[in-house]
Amino acid sequence: MASLLLALAIGCTGLYAGFMLIFQTGIMPALARLTDAEFVTAMRRINEAVPRGVFLVVFLGVVAFPAAAFFVPVDGRTDTQKWLVLAGLVCAALNHAVTVGGNIPLNNALAASEATGDEPSAVRAAFERRWNGFHRVRTPLIVVAFGLLTAAAVV
Repeated sequence: MASLLLALAIGCTGLYAGFMLIFQTGIMPALARLTDAEFVTAMRRINEAVPRGVFLVVFLGVVAFPAAAFFVPVDGRTDTQKWLVLAGLVCAALNHAVTVGGNIPLNNALAASEATGDEPSAVRAAFERRWNGFHRVRTPLIVVAFGLLTAAAVV
């Protein structure tokens, strides 16, 4: 059971780290080239489409599976493995804290601005730089979490 939980932790964390990296290295640089109105509309549609089904399973699994892998007793687990799983869990939890405390409120404000008819340039100015700043913090956290959990499986 513990091996399965660690494998699920690595799988979810790897998928989520890849998603974060793609946003960092491809999606946001591409969106940065759009006009204000295009950028705001595109981010609104992305934010509507992403938090569903499979994404939510992965998003929740990024914390749930490392926590389960840490707390389920394992015969023969070394102290190094235990600490690597714990460190991976901490990085994943910090990633989620940044997401929930920073990115999601900005996403919600972006969505709410659609009803108010605010000027796209003002909406983008209030959103893009701050959202990218939070994203630059959370992405390395989840990449490190993936590395730590993977290391726990191979040591």
